[in-house]
Amino acid sequence: MKVTNVNKLTSSGCQVKIWIADWFAQLNNKLGGDLEKIKVIGEYFKEIWQAGGMNPEKVEFLWASEEISSRGNKYWPLVMDIARRNNVWAEQIMGRSETEVLSAAQILYPCMQCADIFFLGADICQLGMDQRKVNMLAREYCDDIKRKNKPIILSHHMLHGLLEGQEKMSKSNPSSAIFMEDEEDAVNEKISQAHCPLKTVVGNPCLEYIKYLVLLRFNEFVVEQNGGNKTFTSFEDIAAEYESGELSEEDLKKPVRDHFKTNERAKNLTEQVRAFRVTR
Repeated sequence: MKVTNVNKLTSSGCQVKIWIADWFAQLNNKLGGDLEKIKVIGEYFKEIWQAGGMNPEKVEFLWASEEISSRGNKYWPLVMDIARRNNVWAEQIMGRSETEVLSAAQILYPCMQCADIFFLGADICQLGMDQRKVNMLAREYCDDIKRKNKPIILSHHMLHGLLEGQEKMSKSNPSSAIFMEDEEDAVNEKISQAHCPLKTVVGNPCLEYIKYLVLLRFNEFVVEQNGGNKTFTSFEDIAAEYESGELSEEDLKKPVRDHFKTNERAKNLTEQVRAFRVTR
């Protein structure tokens, strides 16, 4: 979803900056707070985005630690001003429960994340729906400081997990999503075992993959039926035929498996991603 939206923005003439938030990962105690390991993962993310089809020539990658260190006299007063104007709500932004004890770093985190938007001079914020609260915090801060030009919020959809009852993918459950390093056999098995309720559109992860991964990128979805091909260019048409029973579960799943199998560029770049992990 990130790659698709970034490519749309760059093709429309936007200048895109991707904020590699290494200090934020450290604040959130990722990888035990080891900044060197976090930086390796940041480089890995760049490989992942390229494998996903992002055009790196039109994107500027910025490391939070480097930018904040070099322009701290601009950044920290902004963080402090945001902090003094707002209440503690880190649990809503960082996925923490209301009863969990927060570290001071986790309280600082949302104020910094909000400050990033103004520090980078962003006109448009492109994040997932799970980050919508901090984006709205930025817009509310504009009201506080009487700033008319509020950042535009471009939130991408969060894909459902592949298993029944999963509203979003889970890193802790490998069966819930397709990972960039998955071998072809693993991809085929995950799609084959994916929840795909009969004649049901809402909450169907297979239809989600078709809508947001296949159609959004390639503008068509091809189904093999009765020895011939049927091409769809509209998700509404696919959904209607599945809901009516004209399309079967396997009619959906086979093209999705083929989608991952036949994307040779992505397969080659994924090999580069694996090689990157081995060398680092």
